[in-house]
Amino acid sequence: MSLAFKGRHFAPDIILLCMRWYCRYALSYRDLEEMMAERHLSVDHTTIYRWVQHFAPELDRRVQWCKPLQTKTWYVDETYVKVRGEWMYLYRAIGDDGETLDFYLSQTRTTKAAKQFLSKALNRSPHHRPSVISTDKNRAYNEAIASLRKEGRLPPTCQHRQVKFLNNRLESDHGKLKQRIRPVRGFKSRKTAHNAIRGFEVMRMFRKGQFRSMVDSLAGGSEARYIGRLFQVFIA
Repeated sequence: MSLAFKGRHFAPDIILLCMRWYCRYALSYRDLEEMMAERHLSVDHTTIYRWVQHFAPELDRRVQWCKPLQTKTWYVDETYVKVRGEWMYLYRAIGDDGETLDFYLSQTRTTKAAKQFLSKALNRSPHHRPSVISTDKNRAYNEAIASLRKEGRLPPTCQHRQVKFLNNRLESDHGKLKQRIRPVRGFKSRKTAHNAIRGFEVMRMFRKGQFRSMVDSLAGGSEARYIGRLFQVFIA
């Protein structure tokens, strides 16, 4: 058994199945509890919650090595997520072909938050820099991008476009992510929100085909087998 599952009381393939289904489909933890019961498996919904909180961020970490960010144009915007009854800002970025680049959850919509998000996205792809960043007219992005240029994190030739309609594709992408978030009905803390959204985002990357070449070459086109391979778990 993979060391990642040491001490767990269920088979690794069941754990990965529940984590993957929760992050991919509009299901609640209780929905999955009932679905497992139909398969004669007694799994409490709080147990599935703990699996998601642990293994969704780990899945995101394990796929990073095969996710180069080579797109030339970044589309950056924020949407909203409810955490403990209060709205928080979810910064997100996609590329030319709609591929997910990164996300960042923040309590504020400030220059500091915008810079932290862009820095996080740049750290994921240290050898590739965007030539264009498209945002809305939020002035915080002007200041954040100017600061990153000054620090040499962005090339001085990087163009900043502030034309709202150019980000319509990102607005549409927000909506698809919100469809998955809606059944949650609010997260209990920033940490639990961050962990779950990491899982939602990475499973949407699979759905968008961002890992298709690896899934095809290493797992015969099976997403489930590829994720199992990442965790050293055999899935038939």
